[in-house]
Amino acid sequence: MSEFACRVLEWYDRHGRKDLPWQQAGAYGIWVSEIMLQQTQVQTVIPYYERFMRRFPDAGSLADAALDDVLQHWSGLGYYARARNLHKAAAVIRDAHGGEFPRAFDDVVALPGVGRSTAGAIVSLAFGERQPILDGNVKRVLARHEAIAGWPGTAAVQERLWSVAERHTPHERVAEYTQAIMDLGATVCTRSNPTCDECPVAVDCEARRAQTIADFPGRKPKKPRPLRQTTMILALRGDSLYVERRPPSGIWGGLWSLPEVGAGAVDDWCRQVLQNGSCEQQRWQTLRHSFSHYDLDIHPVVVRVGSGSRKVADGETATWYRLDEDPPGGIAAPVQKLIDDLKKAVHVTNG
Repeated sequence: MSEFACRVLEWYDRHGRKDLPWQQAGAYGIWVSEIMLQQTQVQTVIPYYERFMRRFPDAGSLADAALDDVLQHWSGLGYYARARNLHKAAAVIRDAHGGEFPRAFDDVVALPGVGRSTAGAIVSLAFGERQPILDGNVKRVLARHEAIAGWPGTAAVQERLWSVAERHTPHERVAEYTQAIMDLGATVCTRSNPTCDECPVAVDCEARRAQTIADFPGRKPKKPRPLRQTTMILALRGDSLYVERRPPSGIWGGLWSLPEVGAGAVDDWCRQVLQNGSCEQQRWQTLRHSFSHYDLDIHPVVVRVGSGSRKVADGETATWYRLDEDPPGGIAAPVQKLIDDLKKAVHVTNG
């Protein structure tokens, strides 16, 4: 075992996190947690994880569930492709592995939505198999300790980091080491204001020695951040709201959302979709929502639909749902905010 791994494990024994809800949950629960933890912090994940596991306690219940149900339990967590891939992967586990989470690394990495690092984390934490990992926290620890310059998104830097991760991953106490190196990056070797005096590997950290900690890992080259625009329609008929299911792929894929139109096209939408030309409209303040690669300005328009509307929703791709009831499926956070604002405006509370 390398000196680096020994010191990380000694630190973990004293300071590591040992009470996370998925640490005793078996391979299925660890897999769910690892997918949720992609680009999301632990404290945010915990309540979602606990609710998700109560509803889907095993791969079979997840595979057999409707995608709407899965997305509804994911609503607000973001990056919804993760939920869609979980659902697909659960079907693979049910159909190809008899409902038991696979033990072999190659079988795990073949599941939809599972990459090399996530697969390594699952098999090491669940089965004690020696596999290196390289999530965002681990990249930061290793890049600083070894002073590996450059953005980890490039192939050359990625290859160097994997080599270091492989070298330091021990043959004993693999599960503890995997949790330890993730914890170290999450709680000590943080992106900003790292507490180097508490770090077990600070004594030979190259970035600390050179006082260049802020330079590692290298930043992604900046590109101009696009700003996109959309108009969302909150069509209200009595106490019911009109919502549509989004396409299965792309932004918010498979979620229920508000109709979107271009600027100045609300009247046309009312005529074509609601078959009603007389819609009372009220424009709300613009809501900006930031995605990983662009910003979206949402221009909400409340449309009060008269009883003369002949629009009949099919229930599969569109529906009217009562605001005092649960929505038909998952809804993205900014859309949910608009719906919540609408409820307040019309004095609706969930029953």
